[in-house]
Amino acid sequence: MMDHLLSILIFLPLLGGIACFLASERVVKGLALATSLATFGFSLLLYADYDPYGPAFQFTETVAWMPDLGVSYALGIDGISLLLILLTTLTMPIVVVSATPYISKNLGPYLGWMLVLEMAMVGTFAALDTFLFYVFWELMLIPMYFLIGIWGGENRIYATIKFFLYTMAGSLLMLVAIIVLYKAYAEQNSGTYSALVTDLYGVDLLPSVQYWLFGAFALAFAIKVPMFPVHTWLPDAHVQAPTGGSVVLAGVLLKMGAYGFVRFAIPLFPEAAVHFAPCIGGLAVIGIVYGALVAMVQDDIKKLVAYSSVSHLGFVMLGLFAMNAQGVSGAVFQMLAHGVSTGGLFLMVGILYERRHTRAIGDFGGIAKVLPATSLVFMVIVLSSVGLPGLNGFVGEFLILLGAFQYSPWMTAAAATGVIFGAVYLLWMVQRVLFGPLTNPDNKALAGQDLTPREWAYLTPILVLCVAMGVAPGPFLKVMEPSVDRLVEVMVSHADPPTTWDAQPLPAESVAPVLEGGHH
Repeated sequence: MMDHLLSILIFLPLLGGIACFLASERVVKGLALATSLATFGFSLLLYADYDPYGPAFQFTETVAWMPDLGVSYALGIDGISLLLILLTTLTMPIVVVSATPYISKNLGPYLGWMLVLEMAMVGTFAALDTFLFYVFWELMLIPMYFLIGIWGGENRIYATIKFFLYTMAGSLLMLVAIIVLYKAYAEQNSGTYSALVTDLYGVDLLPSVQYWLFGAFALAFAIKVPMFPVHTWLPDAHVQAPTGGSVVLAGVLLKMGAYGFVRFAIPLFPEAAVHFAPCIGGLAVIGIVYGALVAMVQDDIKKLVAYSSVSHLGFVMLGLFAMNAQGVSGAVFQMLAHGVSTGGLFLMVGILYERRHTRAIGDFGGIAKVLPATSLVFMVIVLSSVGLPGLNGFVGEFLILLGAFQYSPWMTAAAATGVIFGAVYLLWMVQRVLFGPLTNPDNKALAGQDLTPREWAYLTPILVLCVAMGVAPGPFLKVMEPSVDRLVEVMVSHADPPTTWDAQPLPAESVAPVLEGGHH
């Protein structure tokens, strides 16, 4: 069984999803919960058996799919994809448990599509064949299309079509680049075809060709991140999506773009990645500041949290293209931390909406007096998103800024303003929603409607992770360290000194000593 753990993690949610479509409303939630918990349990086995200092890719499975074309069902993970799979499999039980008050009709199809989406997400993180990766990448569109289009808000059709068109446009360009790369490999290997990413890493391309192919991959991944200026689909999708859809979108789907850079765009086209690093870093900084400023003027809590994702994912991209271990480790850690804290924020927005049937900030005020537990949990998750030391958001942002400073102090200083703005818009929102005078009769009527045992059940793992990742980041950093070092080595080896940034890159060293005196 251990030899096929990744296949189990992919196909178990698919089978559970199909069963949810066919099962009665009476048993469907138990079925979905059992499937998602079993999948999470198998992912823990994956974590327990993973060797951080073993081969580059572990738990590999390869089965010929289209042998004459060199296309195979090839799976494998490194430390980065392992952590993202764990994030995915943890998010899904939380979404299932939280679904009941939000989804009153067609619960079976809703949970079925959620589990199909989990299958596609895990497959995307595990695929080592570029065509298989593309299949899973596109499969993710279908469940999200239905989740937003059927269970979304008033403008769900507009948001769904916009999301679909943006993502599809970038994906088609990526497919063209995959085919070009695939043909180039055959030309350099006596007509032998292979779509394995480990084979394609060795393809020799002219710099000009690398630039075009990198651009095609980068556009597809930048849309998914989402990076400025191709981010405009995100606020609409978040606001119109049901609460569970927003949690999965923020918690996992947005990480697909950054993961695409890590697994494909950067190692396949390292020279182009180094060449465009200043441009991508600049767009990341613009996204950080822009997302924070736009979030600051929102009067809808959910839209504010949506724009905060644009800002926080800007930090991820800045760290990835800092081209040193601190920056890249911080970016990966921030992906995990953002998935936990922003997913938690969307759950809290959903809880407040179910009680007040409004998301307008001006309609709240003083609810800490009648909902003390809800307000306490909301405050902790907000502080983790702000980046308070001791909580998960601080570690990633600290490492990203530390790594980016090695290259461009000015760019880092501009990005750091995003941290300040983030504290402003989130704490200002909290002040208006939770505190102040309790004058609105509808808010007074919330007395006695504090967190239920079911809500505590799915919020507790989020609170635990917010604290655990902030207090003890070492285990997370240790798992990703060798994978990060290999990626940084590829980038640094293709940088012509002096680099296009302001300073020389640091060697690919461990970040553990920086945080806790760990051993490399």
